[in-house]
Amino acid sequence: MPIHLIWGDDYEACNREIEEIIQKVLDPVWKSFNHSQIDGNDPKQNFRALEEVQSAPLGNGGRVVLVRRSPFCNGCSIELANKLEQTLKLIPDNTHLILNNINKPDKRLKTTKLIQNSIQSNPISKEISFILPLPWDVNGQRNLVKNILNRFNIKMNQKTIDLVVESLGNDSSLINTEIQKLRLLSEAVNKNSNTKEPQEISEELVKKLVQNNSTNALEIANFLLKDEKIIALEKIQTLLKNGEPALRLIATLTGQARGWLWVHLLDSQGHSDVKEIATLAGIANPKRIFVIRKQIQGKSLEALLELMKKLLKIEVSIKSGTNPINSFKDNLLTESKFLTNN
Repeated sequence: MPIHLIWGDDYEACNREIEEIIQKVLDPVWKSFNHSQIDGNDPKQNFRALEEVQSAPLGNGGRVVLVRRSPFCNGCSIELANKLEQTLKLIPDNTHLILNNINKPDKRLKTTKLIQNSIQSNPISKEISFILPLPWDVNGQRNLVKNILNRFNIKMNQKTIDLVVESLGNDSSLINTEIQKLRLLSEAVNKNSNTKEPQEISEELVKKLVQNNSTNALEIANFLLKDEKIIALEKIQTLLKNGEPALRLIATLTGQARGWLWVHLLDSQGHSDVKEIATLAGIANPKRIFVIRKQIQGKSLEALLELMKKLLKIEVSIKSGTNPINSFKDNLLTESKFLTNN
């Protein structure tokens, strides 16, 4: 009775893991008969999922029952918990139950303990998490880029990785897409090369394809810093209409705001060495510190914190399914007493 507990806010990585299980278990010819996707927000569908996992697959291959937004490890009714306990004993060996949720399983729940005990008793079963690094966790973002590079058998030096982090932030899906583009472009440039060594993506190539995409976003960030919200929103709307991914835009804005916040905080604590500040703030190029200092001159720490909070709220709103332009408007147009020169 294989059970796969997959959780975390890295949607790209979670979906990739789920797709790998599906491709491994299902016979493509019989997929329409043996693959079910359940919405865990619907109590009736959760009971249906527990009924379906008791069925052996039709034809060749196995069966997969996928429960998105699974409630089993994060709070469910007593009736559903009792049904799960009964069902775990009845799942056939070639039927796989995939439970997916953004939240970490609550280990205090009886259902979580039942599922984790089942996972531990079956070598095919597994619990795996994919957590995005926080917007200010630069090392975590670097590791995220490195993991994606390893998956595509691509190399980058540390300076180039930092350039990707500064341009794309912690958006796993966007980083994955851009690195695939970089790989294809690199292959086109080096099409006559017969080497089987991992490709190395140059800093110049990243600047050409990735960093240029964030230029307008950095301009918008400067308007937000000056509290020129209407101009910023007009430019945001233009970018979105021209096909700029909303999450890429917010990642760039958040990355810029994070740099402002860290430099202001470190300056206020008496740090003066630009190399030290760059290291502590996770900024690859120490020369940027001089630029940032000039940008934030006259801004209070409260103002920068307020802007960062708004950008993080926008990111959460977009990821929750709100129309991106509405997310920007609703949060940026909220009055703040801090975004003024001091």
